[in-house]
Amino acid sequence: MSVVLGHRVPVGRRVAALDWPGLEGELDAQGSAAIPGLLSPEECREIAGLYAQDAGFRSRVVMARHGFGRGEYRYFAYPLPALVSKLRATLYPRLVPLANRWNAAMGIKVRYPAKHADFIARCHAAGQSRPTPLLLQYDPGDYNCLHQDLYGEHVFPLQTVVLLSQPGRDFTGGEFVLTEQRPRMQSRAEVAPLAQGDALIIAVHHRPVQGTRGTYRVNLRHGVSRLRGGRRHTLGVIFHDAA
Repeated sequence: MSVVLGHRVPVGRRVAALDWPGLEGELDAQGSAAIPGLLSPEECREIAGLYAQDAGFRSRVVMARHGFGRGEYRYFAYPLPALVSKLRATLYPRLVPLANRWNAAMGIKVRYPAKHADFIARCHAAGQSRPTPLLLQYDPGDYNCLHQDLYGEHVFPLQTVVLLSQPGRDFTGGEFVLTEQRPRMQSRAEVAPLAQGDALIIAVHHRPVQGTRGTYRVNLRHGVSRLRGGRRHTLGVIFHDAA
């Protein structure tokens, strides 16, 4: 599935034009779903270029200091960049039906409101008021350990990452990796082959899987393999805020 509308088309129209039943099917089957070409090269360069600026971010994290891996990332401050804010606001309502269906299947009582602003209000009322969309930067030898982006009690079960750099031109190595830990079975790993501007919707924590004895939860984590050369930038669009 490829977004071919071009970067002059508002991102909300690009999101609306996607094959959402197909994406839901992939998420149900794999816990992830790719959107080729969601952002244009120009948009990718614009967002990646923000990393060198001090304005617009609330904090910077050096992964090695915390045992997260190597490399670094910066959390955006409010107000978010317009494109990031629009991605958050337009992707979220498309994912809400799946998120609510997953929770029902897993016996989780939480349900999510239709509008992202209402969910953010819920987060803020619970003390989760720090924005979580982030930019990540990797240089040669950097990597990101397998992890989950939880941040507090209120967690939306899906998030989106967008690769802003072009593999083979801007960097080598640095593959996006997902693992799925299944009950009483060995973990399954998958590498997502992304190009510049491609988005990947992933499960944040767990997802339901239908087994022979009913539905069970599988635990998911994601990370980035070691960068072999160049520089890699990624945008992370997380829908809940942090405590």
